[in-house]
Amino acid sequence: MVVLDALSESVAELPAGPGRVVALVPAHNEQSSIGLALDSLRQQVRRPDLVIVIPDNCSDLTAEVVRERGDALILPTLANTDKKAGALNQTLVRLLPLLRDDDAILVLDADSALDTGFVHGALSRLGTRETSRSKRIIGGVGGTFRGGPGGGFVGMLQRNEYARYERDVHRLRGKVLVLTGTAALFQVKVLREVIAARATGSLPGGQALVYDTHVLTEDNELTLALLHLGYGILSPKECMLETEIMTNWRELWLQRLRWKRGALENLIDYGLTRVTARYWGRQVLTHVGVLVTAAYLATIVWSLAATGTVHLHPFWTAVTIVFAAERVITVRSRGRLQMLLASVLVVEMGFDFFLQATQGKALWDTVTHKKRNW
Repeated sequence: MVVLDALSESVAELPAGPGRVVALVPAHNEQSSIGLALDSLRQQVRRPDLVIVIPDNCSDLTAEVVRERGDALILPTLANTDKKAGALNQTLVRLLPLLRDDDAILVLDADSALDTGFVHGALSRLGTRETSRSKRIIGGVGGTFRGGPGGGFVGMLQRNEYARYERDVHRLRGKVLVLTGTAALFQVKVLREVIAARATGSLPGGQALVYDTHVLTEDNELTLALLHLGYGILSPKECMLETEIMTNWRELWLQRLRWKRGALENLIDYGLTRVTARYWGRQVLTHVGVLVTAAYLATIVWSLAATGTVHLHPFWTAVTIVFAAERVITVRSRGRLQMLLASVLVVEMGFDFFLQATQGKALWDTVTHKKRNW
């Protein structure tokens, strides 16, 4: 009851003007990074009107760090067993009835830090038309992320990967397939529509909540929910942020396995629809790519076994050259050193093999219904 009163009082003190922004920062054992996330909110050109940190099953000093800062309301979860989605749902159930339709909810991971123009840029796009010819209204605005420091060699590969993603998003003028879970802004009206659609069974989930707690990738699922409700999504170039990278191969394997399996299972939940058709198409192409990679490796192994040397067919030689050129060109924003490293075929191709292995494993785990791990 004290928590509810504190929340009600905080919302009652918000300014009366239109388009108020409430930032939610779910945090599980993030005492070392939560300060950077909150600093980035405080340094926004357009600051959030209220910041709420949601400590979730923490065994460290996350809540204490936030309390000492004094710049955020603390709403710890109660007996949450549904990870980030459950933590956000617990707060949104309390918060949404207190807000207006034109207010906005910013969800920010505690291990991420926004560039100063993020909130301003996202608000300027939220609620506008997707394009001058489109009838779809932007219901959610996400960020494009850079990789944070650390992680040695594996960290460098992730930073290059994210730089390529940033390049692709900017070339497409913010068009993306998924609103990243690292940071995204939603209109309250849209989130209420998601809840209503889940309540009627029009969207998966089974409960009248914003986030589906039965999935591995709640951000991907919520993206599909918005698209099925007729809304558009966008990640404009002004909405940039930095997020933590995985610091070793095991952590990276588990992260990507969760992402890829989660995306596949989200599509299974929604089935084949006008919205999901292109996502299913990308899944097919991705898994064809896995088979092509397997064939490529088999050719190398066969050549070594038969002749003792690597002798590639002209087709595979051409594929190799194109791959190497693409790796170098697309990492240009990272500087000449990274371009030089990207030209070393064994580095980038090895990382690509690693990612494709997670894709294949994700498909296998989905088909065999292996127990899921977050």
